[in-house]
Amino acid sequence: MTPLPEGMTLRVHQREALAALDAAWTAGSRRAWVALPPGAGKTLVGLLTVRDRIAAGAAGRAVVLGPNTAIQGQWAAQAAALGLDVGTDRSLEHQLTALTYQALAVFDADDEVDDDGVPAAPTVPEPPPVACNAQLQDLPTRSNGSEDPVTERYKREAGSAGERGLLDRLHPNGRAFVEELRAAGPLLLVLDECHHLLEVWGRLIGELLDQLPDALVLGLTATPPEALTADQAQLVDELFGTPLYRVSIPAVVKAGDLAPFVELAWLTTPTASEDQWLAEEAERFQELVTQLTDPTFGSMAFLPWLDARFVAGRSPWLTLVREQPDLCRAVLRLHHAGLIGLPSGARLQEEHRSAPTADDWVLLVDDWLTGRLTRTGLPEDEQVVEAVRRALPSVGYQWTRRGIRRGRSPVDRVLARSESKTQAVVELCVHEHLALGERLRMLVLTDHERAGATLPADLTGVLDQQAGSAHAVLAALVAAPETAGLRPLLVTGKTVAGAAATLTAFLAWLPDRELASRLGVQPLDGALAQVTGPWEARTWVGHVTAYFQDGHAQVLVGTRALLGEGWDAKRITGLADLTAVTTITSVVQTRGRALRTDPLWPDKVAVNWSLVCVSDRHPKGGNDWDRLVRKHAGYFGLDPDGQIVDGVAHLDPAFSPYVPPPVAEFGAANARAVIRAEQRDTVRTQWRVGEPYADTAVYGIRIKARGTSTGGFGLGQGPADVVLRPDAAELRGLRRHRTADRATSLLAGAGVLAVLVAAVAGAPLVLAAGALVGVGAAALRVRSQLRHGAELLHAAEEAPSVIRIASAVADGLLAAGLVRRGADAVEVVLDRDGEYRCVLHADQTEAQTFATALDEAVSPILLPRYLLPRWVRSPRPRTWWRELRAGLGRVRPDGVVWHAVPTVLGVNAERAAAYARAWDHWVGGGDPVYTGSPEGQGVLAAQQGTDPFAASTVMRRQWE
Repeated sequence: MTPLPEGMTLRVHQREALAALDAAWTAGSRRAWVALPPGAGKTLVGLLTVRDRIAAGAAGRAVVLGPNTAIQGQWAAQAAALGLDVGTDRSLEHQLTALTYQALAVFDADDEVDDDGVPAAPTVPEPPPVACNAQLQDLPTRSNGSEDPVTERYKREAGSAGERGLLDRLHPNGRAFVEELRAAGPLLLVLDECHHLLEVWGRLIGELLDQLPDALVLGLTATPPEALTADQAQLVDELFGTPLYRVSIPAVVKAGDLAPFVELAWLTTPTASEDQWLAEEAERFQELVTQLTDPTFGSMAFLPWLDARFVAGRSPWLTLVREQPDLCRAVLRLHHAGLIGLPSGARLQEEHRSAPTADDWVLLVDDWLTGRLTRTGLPEDEQVVEAVRRALPSVGYQWTRRGIRRGRSPVDRVLARSESKTQAVVELCVHEHLALGERLRMLVLTDHERAGATLPADLTGVLDQQAGSAHAVLAALVAAPETAGLRPLLVTGKTVAGAAATLTAFLAWLPDRELASRLGVQPLDGALAQVTGPWEARTWVGHVTAYFQDGHAQVLVGTRALLGEGWDAKRITGLADLTAVTTITSVVQTRGRALRTDPLWPDKVAVNWSLVCVSDRHPKGGNDWDRLVRKHAGYFGLDPDGQIVDGVAHLDPAFSPYVPPPVAEFGAANARAVIRAEQRDTVRTQWRVGEPYADTAVYGIRIKARGTSTGGFGLGQGPADVVLRPDAAELRGLRRHRTADRATSLLAGAGVLAVLVAAVAGAPLVLAAGALVGVGAAALRVRSQLRHGAELLHAAEEAPSVIRIASAVADGLLAAGLVRRGADAVEVVLDRDGEYRCVLHADQTEAQTFATALDEAVSPILLPRYLLPRWVRSPRPRTWWRELRAGLGRVRPDGVVWHAVPTVLGVNAERAAAYARAWDHWVGGGDPVYTGSPEGQGVLAAQQGTDPFAASTVMRRQWE
């Protein structure tokens, strides 16, 4: 690589990415894909690649395509600073040309989502674009799963496209640009934020690259490769091959190149009018659920159907899970609610330990109707179908000839755009201002500036037309006395708005005085005004950004399309996320806005808020919670104990991905979040910036005992001290008494010898002294035996500790050849809430194997192939007599507890025996018993369903 300009240095991940690229180009590769998080400096990586490839003669010129004009401007500015000849028009006369994807097809960035946050698709002037069949499955759907109008249009047009390619259907200007690229000679094509190829542009770029077989192609993205769907991964593999280099957000934070951050959630409930409407909407479905438990409802009632189909059915449970996982999850939730039995072979996990959702009920009802009632032709069954048909729209479904299908429900709109979220933004800004004072720079992102679609008739008077829009948020901030002084501004691709006084001050500040003289402030709505005059977004975004960064406006409201990607403002202290889009790309990009390091505040810590509205008055009242879960799935953040984990657990350890917390606990959850937001110094310390890291994610398991504080788990470390056998106790770790016993025995012997000598010699004083020594020695021996007996009883009666169980599982897996490290690689941490966090420090596959096996080892017994016995002694009141007998080795078990051998270790007798040896070493137990044998069948019949540890478990991914 040629030298950098004076004063320019590369970050560690930039150096690593460039080294990987240099090696790939040298090896003859023509396409490469690099994943770097927002703020990690991928633009410079691209520019240095352009400079070096041109210098090496591998390319004569380069073209960069990006998603919007903001990113285009950044490429042009940084290229000029690097000394490259750069242009921003399609003439391709410059060394580097920076363009947007609109050079091929038209895309209005500020219309990227509709009023419900559904992604739009690119459009082209006549004729419109067409999607090929492979693309259709990746088209956007609404948050409730229904297809949006864009998808429907794509499908119609795809049916009439025939063999015609996408490039052939471009506007003439787009086709002319393709010809210019083909004629440009040796070309380097850089596709910035290339995840847009997957979400928006489909295979259009693929066809373009087919026209440029000799071009070097560099794809740059912030989307982690593991977050891609199977179809997206296939497309990326076709375009670029395997990722050449990737780094995660936590790694860049640890390196000090992104700001430490914490993710938090603010939980709201619907407003009074919204809540009343939701309750009324729920009545029809609640009536249906009540009818479903009526044994006379249908020729074969609902619950007996489920019992015959799943509990007493002939199909193996694992087969059903593979074929219909969602349906089986619903069955187990119904079992958890006590409505049906437990299917043979099923095991309850975290996702099943909650009440059935509306979606669960619908899945089960659909199975009942299509599998039984619609086939009978009986009048009573037709009445059941009609009752279901009337109730379904209230939860966003509809009955069709082919069964139940998703429809559109206004419930999700009410939750996603609840006015309670707008008021919550005001509260958050107040809290953050109290914590940061003049340092506050809060970004508020919404899906759209103003709602364009008319509200459904049944929402009139329930939800304001503009609820959830950037316009509504700005109005609330300006109206509230606590936040009006923060001088909030709104900036979109169409508008710059705020209070009239704020906008007047902005124009007075504007450095370009000629431009300022041509602009004015005009009333907009109510207390809001807007800037009018001859300027455009590419001009005003930069000026508003500078005004905001300087602190003249401390809150900036905008749309995700304009400010959620590519826009750079280093002084942002936090984000309030009101958007409804849930893809990992959107999450990474929006959070990336706040993670830039601030040169004026080296200790900056960003706080990102997700706003969620949940109702307990409607069966679909958790829809917004489900959206939160999807946003954070696969996204790593810091939890209160300093662990970096993915999912909603990093927001609050009490949060479950399967069910929202009770509404009554929202206040406490919000209070915990505010406290964490105020502890920025603690957050920075917990990130341990500058310390070594592995940049890998492994599965771990969290175990928490139900009920008592001790939880049925012991605290022992190292192999078991005492192992009970059917008729005795085997001592392993308690050896100290032997030394003491030897000393007291010698002393007692000396006393006896002195007595004998004195008796022979006729020395009464020696005789008395010897007697005293003997008595004292005997007393010491008894005391030693009592102390030793107490220790032995404690060890014999103590339950196995989590660390011993985890060590046994790890060593069992090691002996079976399933992992490369055993107990020495196990880490068990007990957190402040009494939860044990267990992880095997190995690669991702081995760590997941360990976590799954440990989960089974501490869970209730279902249908394992092998069982292990563990002899136990129940705790009893201690007496000196029991302690003395124990000290003399007279300890016997009074029962036996059986434990399941984890599935992966129970596939054959050899593995089961290896696990039994490890279990005996760490915990203590006997030989494995095969449940297919006569003995094993009897044991299983007696033990099935027993819960040796009464523990709740959850699986989590942890970053190392």
